[in-house]
Amino acid sequence: MGDEKKDDEDYLSVDLDSLAEVELTDDEDFLKIRETLTRIGIASRKENTLFQSCHILHKRGKYYIVHFKELFALDGRVTNFSENDLGRRNTIVNLLAEWGLLSLVDAKKSVDPVVPIGQVKIITHKDKSVWNLVTKYNIGNKK
Repeated sequence: MGDEKKDDEDYLSVDLDSLAEVELTDDEDFLKIRETLTRIGIASRKENTLFQSCHILHKRGKYYIVHFKELFALDGRVTNFSENDLGRRNTIVNLLAEWGLLSLVDAKKSVDPVVPIGQVKIITHKDKSVWNLVTKYNIGNKK
């Protein structure tokens, strides 16, 4: 049952208006957020690997927190960006706002859906050396 192929309508469309736009307090926040996001994602405890879920995107003078599948869609690539992925992105952007790393331009965009915090693994800065941090999208790198 779990291997059934989903219909196209089960996947969400992505454009700049659907992204979570954020504002930074100062220029140093960009690097802090970028590094913090490398330590938030989905973990494979067996291999001590963390797959980064979200990235910070600077586009047309604005900043966005985006799920890596949203980046694939913006590049025109086929992706299966789902409501669960959106919920994970919203949970992560809300955490970053709670931690005072950014403010949300439109807080309503990240209210629903969200996922339980148990679906998001956060690696502490001091523990990152014992984890294999993996990114599925590299901003600015062309193949």
